[in-house]
Amino acid sequence: MRASRLVALLLLLQNRGRMTAQQLAEELEVSVRTVYRDVEALTAAGIPLYGEAGHAGGYRLVDGYRTRLTGLTADEAQAAFLAALPGTAAELGLGEALATAQLKLRAALPAELRDRAGRIQERFLLDAPGWYGEADDTPHLAAVAAAVWARRAVVLRYRRWRAPEEIERRVEPYGLVLKAGRWYLVAAGPSGTRTYRVDQVIELRELGEEFAVPGGFDLAAYWRTYLADFRARLHTGEALVRLTPEGARRLGVTPAKSGEARVPIESIEHAHGEFLRLGADVEVLAPAELRGRIAATVRALAARYDQ
Repeated sequence: MRASRLVALLLLLQNRGRMTAQQLAEELEVSVRTVYRDVEALTAAGIPLYGEAGHAGGYRLVDGYRTRLTGLTADEAQAAFLAALPGTAAELGLGEALATAQLKLRAALPAELRDRAGRIQERFLLDAPGWYGEADDTPHLAAVAAAVWARRAVVLRYRRWRAPEEIERRVEPYGLVLKAGRWYLVAAGPSGTRTYRVDQVIELRELGEEFAVPGGFDLAAYWRTYLADFRARLHTGEALVRLTPEGARRLGVTPAKSGEARVPIESIEHAHGEFLRLGADVEVLAPAELRGRIAATVRALAARYDQ
């Protein structure tokens, strides 16, 4: 822990120039006395660092003590900072490592690129989860990520929607995917490569058994295929609807001149809720079961509000 703090202190001085002990203490979230001890340790290690007394004093590095990262264009430097996701890194247990890495990168960049990279962080923020609903509770995410990184098999106790609702399974974790604020584990198990929601992991036990990912496996390609299959399984039915222009816009379809359109649906239950959201901008013509369900709901609502 102290070693990483010493590196962070050194990089802060390299990035910002002169800083007081109080400023360093606030940045590093330690006491001023700890800063004094760390400065002594760096000096003893041969780092050309010195302190200046007085109102405008502080600690600084000898001019010219700086490393340069060569080969990066301005766009590449900006992309490096834009791609870094502090919240995601923290969830994976890598928050401190990311902060230190960014300090190192910023310290090594020439002044112009350093300024442009800083503006990226000031002006762009990625907030992946959706608006409605609480974020998933993923207490085992860091452990899952560690197993993915170390290529070590684990035993998962996992909650699923069909019976038996809880299962225990030995899997080999290939990779993690963050989709719309939700983490998914791609892992090989007894029935082949499967996808598991990390928030449904009840317990994880690392086995200490290393494994090798099959040659040619590509996480991004697997995920694209998985999404395509998921969508194909999801929309197994179809509804015939009549839409107003506003309904067509909200549903994202282009109806015929009559206003009619055929829309894929997941199920009668799911379509019932989705079409009710559109109110009078949609009329379900078929299937009859869906039309009847919506009509019954509308009658019940009318009766309730008439009271």
